[in-house]
Amino acid sequence: MIEKTDLAYERTVLIGIVTKDQDQEKLEEYLDELEFLTYTAGGEVVKRFSQRLDRPDPKTFIGSGKMNDVKEFVDENDIGGVIFDDELSPAQQKNIEKILKCKILDRTGLILDIFAQRAKTSYARTQVELAQYEYLLPRLAGMWTHLERQRGGIGMRGPGETEIETDRRIVRDKISLLKNKLKTIDKQMEVQRGNRGQLVRVALVGYTNVGKSTLMNVISKSEVFAENKLFATLDTTVRKVVIRNLPFLLSDTVGFIRKLPTQLVESFKSTLDEVREADLLLHVVDISHPNFEEHIDSVNQILTEIETLGKPTIMVFNKIDAYEPEKIEEDDLMTEKTSAHYTLKEWKKTWMNRMGDNVLFISALNKENMEDFRKKVYEAVREIHITRFPYNNFLYPEYDKYGEQKE
Repeated sequence: MIEKTDLAYERTVLIGIVTKDQDQEKLEEYLDELEFLTYTAGGEVVKRFSQRLDRPDPKTFIGSGKMNDVKEFVDENDIGGVIFDDELSPAQQKNIEKILKCKILDRTGLILDIFAQRAKTSYARTQVELAQYEYLLPRLAGMWTHLERQRGGIGMRGPGETEIETDRRIVRDKISLLKNKLKTIDKQMEVQRGNRGQLVRVALVGYTNVGKSTLMNVISKSEVFAENKLFATLDTTVRKVVIRNLPFLLSDTVGFIRKLPTQLVESFKSTLDEVREADLLLHVVDISHPNFEEHIDSVNQILTEIETLGKPTIMVFNKIDAYEPEKIEEDDLMTEKTSAHYTLKEWKKTWMNRMGDNVLFISALNKENMEDFRKKVYEAVREIHITRFPYNNFLYPEYDKYGEQKE
């Protein structure tokens, strides 16, 4: 297996580009997220570099002038790694390493490193390992510079290329082995899911670091690992939850992120079977994040990929305790009011209003509006249950008719 990389307190530099599809504001937002990823992996961001280009340079991603600026900064400030916001091609990575002579990572490599640190169970580690090998395979060529394959002449033909081909074959065999291992574990998990009986299944989905695990702990009174870092949860956790007298299964799944590496989407599709087989989705959103609407789109895009977008869904806007709209001073006649200035009351009158009753505003951390949350989930689960078992209707009365809840 590829060993986990320890980036503890490593000084790093971030690089991104402004293109026709990505303006400066959007780039800063992506770099903020990349900085949080770097912090999660154990790195410290010293400086950011950006450049305006029509398209990335096919050789070095950024232009030669900007690359010289980066090299000068790296040499003078003891920088351990340079992290690019977009995925680098194997050729780009090789060329940049030759120029900067330090560790080069792209967004994909960084996310894979975080996943390698966070994976605890055999299943999660196997999935991450598969993604790592698939990412590594096209990049093997750059790892054999000590063999000087490019030089011609007597005695220089063959061995390097032979060694690379041998290594590629080993990696391909390893990928095949891991895929077979995942198939075996998938069958075991399918049996486990089948043994859960006819309980209604509810899945928490959402962007990474929106508070899914915290919400899980509050509802199920369990101790699922929760931390203010990206990808704190990799392993799917399933708990039996009872609201009033109605039991159901609640699963906490891996968070999504923009520009999620293709390798990870593929290798974690089996983990997302919990989402695919759920009867009800609780889409948790961090409403205190300035770009929460884009986060919703990113999650919906991945849900579309795994064919679960049409399931019954309740939107749960979390972290209302941290939400603060931008303010416009009374004497400010120039600033135009945008969605950034909306209060929660005003947000409820926007597109959220079209979702009807399937919208909740809570704070899982401070347990605000949790009674409304329990009521909404109870009613949604009850409806699914009595549709499946009409003769059980009398067992689960409507929430308001049940009487006071006993904590």
